[in-house]
Amino acid sequence: MPELSRFYGIVLAMFWRDHLPPHFHAYYAGQEAEIGLDGTLLAGSLPRRALQLVEDWRTRHLDELAANWEHASRKEPINPIEPLE
Repeated sequence: MPELSRFYGIVLAMFWRDHLPPHFHAYYAGQEAEIGLDGTLLAGSLPRRALQLVEDWRTRHLDELAANWEHASRKEPINPIEPLE
């Protein structure tokens, strides 16, 4: 599981050659969610506050997420993304 970022106990990851649509995985307090690069909650759930933090991070780093999706689709190294502070 290549880790993208980690903040406030939330771990964000992107898998190599994962299924479409482009998305990433968020893990927090034993819960998991798949979140589309467009912000759509594709699967799973997170507590409301954690989901809000992930959405804030996603909107700040959309270009980096898209680039990492391209890397992951070719099974290339994924670049870490700055966490929220």
